[in-house]
Amino acid sequence: MNNSSSDNILTPDQIAAFNRDGFLIVENAVSADHLAALRDDFDNWLEKSRDHHSGYGEYVNDRSRFDLADDHTGDAPKLRRVNAPSEISSAYEAVMRNSRMTRAVADLVGPDVKFHHDKINSKLPGAKTNVKYHQDFPFTPHSNDDIITALLMVDEVTPKNGPLEVVPGSHTGPLHKIWHDGVFTGAVDDQVVEAAAGTIVSCTGPAGSVCLMHTRLLHGSAANQADHPRTLYICVYTADDAVPLTPNPVPNKFQGDIVAGKETGRIRCTENEVLRPELPKQASFFFQQQRAGAKG
Repeated sequence: MNNSSSDNILTPDQIAAFNRDGFLIVENAVSADHLAALRDDFDNWLEKSRDHHSGYGEYVNDRSRFDLADDHTGDAPKLRRVNAPSEISSAYEAVMRNSRMTRAVADLVGPDVKFHHDKINSKLPGAKTNVKYHQDFPFTPHSNDDIITALLMVDEVTPKNGPLEVVPGSHTGPLHKIWHDGVFTGAVDDQVVEAAAGTIVSCTGPAGSVCLMHTRLLHGSAANQADHPRTLYICVYTADDAVPLTPNPVPNKFQGDIVAGKETGRIRCTENEVLRPELPKQASFFFQQQRAGAKG
């Protein structure tokens, strides 16, 4: 991981905390104007979703760009996923490319940083969507694991509205299987979660905060039990010398773009072993977890 300098967003203590815990929450990761623009675009997409009964919007491989929860209705819309929003929104592209969030990622895996993919995961009031525990690396294996998932809180995230839940320090442990009995469940064994139950931490913060998460960190989330939404703009970034080993599960026309530093032409390999992931055939991995018995 990168060391701190006078030009960095993160302090040495913050970098040390990330390296120890595998995650870090940073407030004011985007400007107020950027945050307002993100909200405006999402609100417009949410309003348009009222006219649809199932996933819609042209994306790739017959998958929908806009994914709706099973209990979505026109009167109570439940837009839960937008795939590759930076492709269709200048506001989301700007934040992905050039924000305090992007610079903080460079403090951790830089100076040369590459964009991999982005998405919006939203839990609107009354939504039943939860995410079973998993690690990100088995979904997006690379030649090394200097990979950061940046989860920007477009809304305030509280203990009640379905916050990200993480197991601190689990990024230094094993990569857990997410295939079970020949089925790609996208989730680890229940016993793994039970063993970690006493150490789980909820990641909360005011709107505009970002949770920077190591790709190997064990995490999940519960349903929204509050009367306010929980919308996350999620960007995945890698060190420039981390090369993807499997196709991108959330393809984006900007994949591979350098957002900090420069392209080095280097490939760095570290020892990891995972089973090849199953690419989603529908709008998102929510369907894979649902198919395997996850609540959705």
